Amino acid sequence: MYKVKEIKLADQGLRQLEWAEMHMQTLMKIRERLSKEKPLAGIKISAVLHVTKETGVLVRTLHHAGAEVYLAGSNPLSTQDDVAAALASEGINVFAWKGENEKEYYENIETVAKASPNIIMDDGGDLHALVHEKYYSNSIIGGTEETTTGVVRLKAMEEAGVLKYPVIAVNNAFTKYLFDNRFGTGQSAIDGILRATNIMIAGKIVVISGYGWVGRGIASRMRGMGARVIVTEVSPVRALEALMDGFEVMPIDSAAEIGDIFVTATGNINVINMNNIIKMKDGAILANAGHFNVEIDVEGLKKESKQMRNIRPFTDEYLLPNGKRVYLLAEGRLVNLAAAEGHPSEVMDMSFANQALSVEYMIRNKDLKKAVYNVPEEIDNEVASLKLSVIGVKIDEMTKQQKEYSKQWKYGT
Repeated sequence: MYKVKEIKLADQGLRQLEWAEMHMQTLMKIRERLSKEKPLAGIKISAVLHVTKETGVLVRTLHHAGAEVYLAGSNPLSTQDDVAAALASEGINVFAWKGENEKEYYENIETVAKASPNIIMDDGGDLHALVHEKYYSNSIIGGTEETTTGVVRLKAMEEAGVLKYPVIAVNNAFTKYLFDNRFGTGQSAIDGILRATNIMIAGKIVVISGYGWVGRGIASRMRGMGARVIVTEVSPVRALEALMDGFEVMPIDSAAEIGDIFVTATGNINVINMNNIIKMKDGAILANAGHFNVEIDVEGLKKESKQMRNIRPFTDEYLLPNGKRVYLLAEGRLVNLAAAEGHPSEVMDMSFANQALSVEYMIRNKDLKKAVYNVPEEIDNEVASLKLSVIGVKIDEMTKQQKEYSKQWKYGT
């Protein structure tokens, strides 16, 4: 079963998958083993992920491991239609296309939620929430979660005592957030901004709201392109870190008056509100790199603006009551996936290697309690070792004496 924009795009999508697989050799090594062992034989997986060529490589890997996969998109604008068509042509149950309206978006998630899955794979927590609300069954072994926003939601469910199955927080793996969140989003968010606007970064004042791993990545790369970077934060520790990393730090209300480009990366709501927007320069650009389109007050912008018109693909001009214009990119949705192609394949290689191995781990350890778990250390290390191997990098190994010494130091004996 599938519901995609155009199945005739499959040939183009297959070439996209071929390109991604060339640059995702860690996951391909894992696929080689899983294809022989078939640990997911008889397992049904429902997944809500960004339907990109990199996700396609993961889904193919799960399929090779024996799983039956149902896939929907985790953002209405992030699906690559040729990739969705290619996966559908190979027997994957895909329900996703670029430009879904809100009703279609949730209908597609509902379709995969009611497929009687054994494993839930999610990016943002919408699928986990729906399964808990309407489609939970004892056949569910557990799930995984790809992003910070979803992990926060799941931890809240765990603390409230309502989490119904174990979940592995793939986002919390070192080989995920240290690289995907920082290097992946750092590059791809700028890619999305440039594709939407084609502006010069050098010499601009760029305001980054949030100095987590995503914010760090964007800030450092914006500086590398010649921007003057300002960070806004609510955490005193992260604000101090940003300051000592060499960035200016100030409240968003102050930054609003001087910034040229604003990028949100917090996971919270109304980080940039109408009071901030009304203070911005004529021509200010607004972009969001957080999972949901809630960080910029898009509804307030639509309500209070005198006029809105589309200037370029993924660039909408809003005329404010004071006569100034601001430009919202990708409707306030994830700019790196809506206006560009998301993270480079090389970094998603590690993130999705963690996904594949975490699913295998869950199948082999069915007695896990109903809690949110970090990726086991041995998986994290395996992914890092495989990545080093495929790029031809060798490292030292501890001697037996060093291993014993490090154990004593670690446990304080």
